[in-house]
Amino acid sequence: MAVNANPEEFQQSLLENAPLLLKEPKTPTQKVIRKTLKNTANLSNLLPTGSVLGFQMLSPMVTRQGQCNTHKSQTMTTCLLAICSLSCFLLSFTDSFRDERGKVRYGVASLNGLWVIDGKVKLSAEEAAGFRLKFMDFFHACASILVFLAVAMLDKNVVACFDPNPSDEDRKLLVTLPLAIGFFCSLLFILFPTKRHGIGFPLSRN
Repeated sequence: MAVNANPEEFQQSLLENAPLLLKEPKTPTQKVIRKTLKNTANLSNLLPTGSVLGFQMLSPMVTRQGQCNTHKSQTMTTCLLAICSLSCFLLSFTDSFRDERGKVRYGVASLNGLWVIDGKVKLSAEEAAGFRLKFMDFFHACASILVFLAVAMLDKNVVACFDPNPSDEDRKLLVTLPLAIGFFCSLLFILFPTKRHGIGFPLSRN
């Protein structure tokens, strides 16, 4: 009986004769959960880029690296959180489109359509109707505030500013609550996605 002396050919023959492993197709529920967990790990991607970057840049300075020894520092930190939260809320009502030259134009959604920030460009009545303010916009705006607060709770400087010596229960809460908020909001964003591409959000190719 002839023996195959070439180990590479022998290995190749084993791979060809080996039974194929068939992966079980994932259910829609499993796909949603996997996508939700992936989005929960990147909570900041659900928020306007400018609001997140502004918070990350100003947080160490306003909180003095978490050393809020005075009432003034805590007040300034609270104001920073309020301003960034308001920014996330308001920017959820912005949208964008491309003009005839392909340039991106931004505007604010209203009951009548889209109020273009650059007044030189105007949309027709039919085009503006597609940008009208909807109930879902308020839903996403409120959810964006919750997501931002979850991101803020994961910031060690903010936590140290308001609770320098957290108890064991507080530490568990600071770990569990942001993940729960992120999981819940990520699931809602997946089930009820927004079609807007406002200021600070990824642009549409069209």
